[in-house]
Amino acid sequence: MAKFYKIITYGCQMNLHDSEKIAGMLEDKGYLTTADDNKADIIVFNTCCIRHTAERKALGNISAYKQFKESNPKLILAVVGCMSQQPEINKLLIDSYPFIDIVLGTGNLAAFSKAIDAKLRENRRTSWRRLDEKPIIDEGYPLVRTSGANAWLDITYGCDNFCSYCIVPYVRGRERSRDDGLIVKEATALIAQGYKEITLLGQNVNSYYYNGVDFAALLERVAKLDGDFRLRFLTSHPKDLSEKVVCAIACSEKISKFIHLPVQAGSNKVLASMNRKYTREHYLSLIEMIRNKLPKAGITTDIMVGFPGEQDKDFQDTLDLVRQARFSSAFTFKYSRRKGTTADQMEQQVPEDVKKARIRELISTQNQITLELSKDYIGKTVRVLVEDKSSRAGNTLCGREDTGRLVNIEDAGSRIGDFCNVLITHTKASSLWGRVASE
Repeated sequence: MAKFYKIITYGCQMNLHDSEKIAGMLEDKGYLTTADDNKADIIVFNTCCIRHTAERKALGNISAYKQFKESNPKLILAVVGCMSQQPEINKLLIDSYPFIDIVLGTGNLAAFSKAIDAKLRENRRTSWRRLDEKPIIDEGYPLVRTSGANAWLDITYGCDNFCSYCIVPYVRGRERSRDDGLIVKEATALIAQGYKEITLLGQNVNSYYYNGVDFAALLERVAKLDGDFRLRFLTSHPKDLSEKVVCAIACSEKISKFIHLPVQAGSNKVLASMNRKYTREHYLSLIEMIRNKLPKAGITTDIMVGFPGEQDKDFQDTLDLVRQARFSSAFTFKYSRRKGTTADQMEQQVPEDVKKARIRELISTQNQITLELSKDYIGKTVRVLVEDKSSRAGNTLCGREDTGRLVNIEDAGSRIGDFCNVLITHTKASSLWGRVASE
């Protein structure tokens, strides 16, 4: 009889890629994927704890699955990922969620398969959250890739930056870079398998370094591989982005002219309090350098409002930076307290109503800039990697062009997983709309 699994993923691209590893372990054991809760023999929650709202949402959803366990005692429920790496949450899941069978932190993903065996053979619960100072990087994960034409490719794990608001170094460990030879070998295999886009992943890809190979050199090596593919990367840290990396992008037709460069705030006082290790002046100089070498580059960012101690003048500095940088788009969010971080203990926490007012103004400012930039695309033809069906209308397809902008393709003549040339005819908010260009 067939066995089925379902994975519920929260959070970022790193978590999506971890879920591909989990799916690989399960399919290696003979399980098949399903979207039906009632059909699943194993349900896995791959959690995120970057923001408190994500954590609360995950715990609420996990609680709702108690009924499935009651109606099907053989169902295996597992909670893995960043949330369960935290000592207090790990203990909460074990003590207060007795219907959960497996609780594993980020440092113990390789133990997932053994945890399933322990449950099936001995009916034993498994809880493990050890995160060694220098954890072993297991290169042996089987993978079930689920992101269409794109393939995620880890180049670093963990983070050494210790931003005062961020819990990542505590739940994913210190930064470790993968062997460049293994990365190139894996990229070569992905291209041979037909993937049209490869995204190099790391909390801070710019600090990649392995046996004398830095990030710029790694980019160049992967970009020189044979095949028709596009190379992207996430995420850059402003303190480490170098002119050498930008030159590598400019010199290759295969590397996407897109850089995600989280600024977080435009106030030097707030940046220092965040422990970001750069100033607004340095950040704006990076933007100028990128524009000089990559005039058409798409630059996106992350911006936080309401960080402890943020005054109105600090927020106005952020708005001013946004107007100067003219980002293609920005991921905006309100500061959320996280236990275990330095910022959680800071005084001058900003009231919620002030955060809401500031983020509304920030979003309005950025939306206007995005709309202005979008109009520049009208009448131009861009090369798009078709990724999926659009959620916007009918049989419309969608994908991203070289600078990272989302394009909705309104007519047939293209297929998911293919590159095609699209004539941009109009814009709607942050997205571009067009039709396949005639040859």
